[in-house]
Amino acid sequence: VFNLDHRSSNSRRTRGKREETSRRKLLLPKTSMFSKFTSILQHAVEALAPSLPLQEDFVYHWKAITHYYIETSDDKAPVTDTNIPSHLEQMLDILTQEERERESGETGPCMEYLLHHKILETLFTLGKADCPPGMKQQVLTFYTKLLGRIRQPLLPHINVHRPVQKMVRLCGEVLAAPTENEEIQFLCTVCAKLKQDPYLVNFFLENKNKKSESAKDGRGEVVRKDPSSPDTGQNQNQNLRSAQENAACKATSPSAESSLSSVHATLANSDNYNLVGSLLNLTKSPDGRIVVKACEGLMLIVSLPEPAAAKCLTENTELIQLLTDRLAQFYRALPQSMDPLDIETVESVNWGLDVYNLKEDAAAFAGKRALISFLSWLDYCDQLIKEAHKTAATVLARAVRERFFVAVMEPQLMQTSEVGILTSTALLNRIIRQVTSEMLLQETVYFLLGEETGPETLAGITKHPLRYRLIEHCDHLSDEISIMTLRLFEHLLQKPCQHILHNLVLRCLEERNYMENKQPEEREEREHMENGQPHDAVDLEEDPLFSDLSPDNRLSSPGWLSCSPPQSTEHTKSDGKTEVHKIVNSFLCLVPDEAKSSYQVEGTGYDTYLRDAHRQFRDYCGVCQRWDWRSSPKPFDKCNLDGSFFEGHFLKVLFDRMGRILDQPYDVNLQVTSVLSKLSLLPHAHLHEYLLDPYINLAPGCRSLFSVIVRVVGDLMLRTHCIPEFTPKLLLVRKRLLGLEPEGMSIDHTTLLEGVIVLEEFCKELAAIAFVKFHASTSTSP
Repeated sequence: VFNLDHRSSNSRRTRGKREETSRRKLLLPKTSMFSKFTSILQHAVEALAPSLPLQEDFVYHWKAITHYYIETSDDKAPVTDTNIPSHLEQMLDILTQEERERESGETGPCMEYLLHHKILETLFTLGKADCPPGMKQQVLTFYTKLLGRIRQPLLPHINVHRPVQKMVRLCGEVLAAPTENEEIQFLCTVCAKLKQDPYLVNFFLENKNKKSESAKDGRGEVVRKDPSSPDTGQNQNQNLRSAQENAACKATSPSAESSLSSVHATLANSDNYNLVGSLLNLTKSPDGRIVVKACEGLMLIVSLPEPAAAKCLTENTELIQLLTDRLAQFYRALPQSMDPLDIETVESVNWGLDVYNLKEDAAAFAGKRALISFLSWLDYCDQLIKEAHKTAATVLARAVRERFFVAVMEPQLMQTSEVGILTSTALLNRIIRQVTSEMLLQETVYFLLGEETGPETLAGITKHPLRYRLIEHCDHLSDEISIMTLRLFEHLLQKPCQHILHNLVLRCLEERNYMENKQPEEREEREHMENGQPHDAVDLEEDPLFSDLSPDNRLSSPGWLSCSPPQSTEHTKSDGKTEVHKIVNSFLCLVPDEAKSSYQVEGTGYDTYLRDAHRQFRDYCGVCQRWDWRSSPKPFDKCNLDGSFFEGHFLKVLFDRMGRILDQPYDVNLQVTSVLSKLSLLPHAHLHEYLLDPYINLAPGCRSLFSVIVRVVGDLMLRTHCIPEFTPKLLLVRKRLLGLEPEGMSIDHTTLLEGVIVLEEFCKELAAIAFVKFHASTSTSP
C-alpha cells in the first residue's frame, strides 16, 4: 500500500515518463508500422501506470497535442500519422466520463479547464490552418462529438459558441472538399442543438455592419467583399463581440441562460445568418447525400420560433432564391409533352427518399426522372414552408407564387397549344394534390383564382385572366383538356381552404338572389294566369321539347315541371325545411321508368350511394367545421335583394355542361357530375338550398341544378321515341360499362345511351346526398 506522498511522487514520475514517451513518439519520423507500434506502446504504459485524476489525464492529453506543434518541424506529414486523433478522442472520453460521474448540470474541472484555456479556440486555429494536413477534419469531428455527447448546454458559453460560430463560417467554402462529410455532420449537430434550445440561435446572428463588408488589405486599401462568395467571418463587429463576451462570461456560471438578456438588444438589428449560408453552400454539393443532409439542417433552422431569426432567414439569406430557382430549374427540365396519365399515376414522391434508377425510369416513360426530381423538390419546399416560423412561411410561400407560379407556370397555362395546355394542366393538378402546407396552398389558390371576395358579375369574369381561362377550359373543344381541368377543380374543392369555395361559388349565393322573395300578395298580383298557368311556367303545347308528350306522362304536369313551383305547406315542415322524402323522391323520379336500367342489374341501387355519401359528407364536415358556416339560410330581411342574380362563371360552365349530358362523351359526363356532387356535399346552407332543394321558388331568369336536369329529361323523352329498341340497347350499354358483357357490335346512339345512364346514376347520388345531409342536420340539432 502506497502512502499519499509516495503515490504522488510515483504519479509525477509516471506522468513524466508518459510525456517523454509521447514527445519522443511525436518527434520521430512516422511510418505506418512505427505509428502502430508507438500506439500499442502508449496503451501498454497507460495500462501499467496507476490511474490519474481525470483532470490530470485531460491536461496530459492536451499538452501532448500542443507539444507536437512546439517540437515538430515537419508540417507535411498527415495528421493520421500522429497521435493527435488518439489524444483528441481520449479528451472526449474523459469529458463524457466526468459528466456521467457528476450531478446533472454541474460543470467538472476538465470542462472548466477546456473553457478557461480556450481549447476550442486553439483547435479552430489549427483546423483553419489545416496543419498538419487533415487537422480540419479532426477538429470538425471533435466539435461534433463534443456537442453531441455532452448533455449540459455548452453553446451559451462564449468560449464555445464563438469558436463554433467561426467553424460554421469555414464550412461550405469549397465544394467537393475532402471535409464535406465532417462539415455537414457538424452543421447538423449545431442545428439539432438549436432545435433543442431555440433561444441559442441569437448567438449565430451577426450584425449587418460587420467589418467583413469593408475589410482592409495589408496596404490599408478597402476591399469590398463579393456578397455571393462564402463568408469566412474573419472580421466581426466589435460591438457584437463585446456584447457576446459580457453575456458569455456569465454563461460559465450555472445560470448561463441569463447571458442572453445582454445580447438581445445588440442582436435586435442583426441580419447575418452564417449558419444558413454554410448550409446553402452545401446544398450545391455534387454529393447527393450531402445535399440531403444540408436540406435537413435548413428544415431544422426554419422551424425555430425566434422572430429575429425568421426575419433574418428571409431577408438576408439566399434561401428564397435556392427554393424558387431550383423549382423553376426542375420544371423547365420536364419534357414539353407528357402523357397526363403518367403524371397522375407516378408513384408518391417524398423528398429525400426517391431512389435513382436511370434504367428503370427511362423504361417507364420519357421524363420520369425529371418529373420525380421536380415533385421531390416541390415536396421539400412544401414541407419546409409547413415547418417554418409563420413569418418566414408567409414570405417563402409568396416568393414561390411570384417567382415560380407567376413567372414560370402561368405562361404555360395561358398558351394556345393544346398539347402544352394539357401537360401544364396535368402538372398543376399534381402540384395541387401534393401541396399540404397552409401558406403554400393559400398562395397557390391566390395564383389560380385571385384574391377577390366580392360578388361576381358577368362583366367581371375576365378580371383575373388565369381564373377565366381555367374555367373556360372546363368547356374546351378538346375533351382531354376539359376532363383534366375539371379534375383540377375537383381536387381544389377538396382542399382545406375556404377561399376556394367562396371565390368559385359561395360569394354568388350570399344574398340568396336566386330565390323569389315577393310576398304572397305581391306574387298573386304578378302571377296573372294565362291558360290556367303562371306566367313563368313552361307552356308544354308551345315548347317544341314537349309537343309530342302524352297528357298522362308525369312530365306534363306544369306544377312539377315549373322551375319555380309555388311553395306550399305540404312540402315544408314547421322549421321551413322541405321534407327529405319529397326531395329524395323528386330526384329518384326525375328519370322516367322507361329510361332507367339500374333496376335490371344487381348491386346498382340507390342504397349503394348512401355509404359513400355518408363517408364523404363526414369528411367534408371535418374540413369545414372551423369556417363557422351558418346552419340555416340567411334571412331575407338581412339580404341585399336589389342586385340581380348571377350564378358565377364556374357554376355557369358546369350547368352548361350538365345541360349537354346527352351529347357528351362518357368520361366528360362522369367528371362533370363528380364536380357537382362534390359541391352538393358541402355543408353550406345556401349551396344546399340552391343545388338540392327542388321546391325553392326560383327568381325569374334563374336556374338551379334541378331545373337544368328537368330540361335534360325533357329532351331525353323526345329523343327516346326516335330510337328503336331503346330499353334493350340501354341495358346492353350499361352491362358493357360494368364489364358484364364483352364488347361486340357497335350500338347506335351510344353517346346518348351512356349519357342516360350517367344521368340516372347522378340523380340517385343527389338523392343519397340529400338524405344523408338531412339526417346529419337532425342528429346535431338540439
